[in-house]
Amino acid sequence: MIKYEVIIYWSEEDQSFIAEVPELAGCMADGQSYQEALANVEVVIQEWIETATELGRSIPEPKGRLMYA
Repeated sequence: MIKYEVIIYWSEEDQSFIAEVPELAGCMADGQSYQEALANVEVVIQEWIETATELGRSIPEPKGRLMYA
């Protein structure tokens, strides 16, 4: 399960949804629907991690979020 924060927004310029992963520099994807952008960015996250591993670069730990009782 991917635990990185994903921000999804509509881009008028691109006429598509953009999904960004702030914790992984340059990691983003797009899609014609919210769900498609999310599915695409999940693939890109895995590719980002695989590439970083192959290049011997560090992979940031997902940031924890506060949980309220």
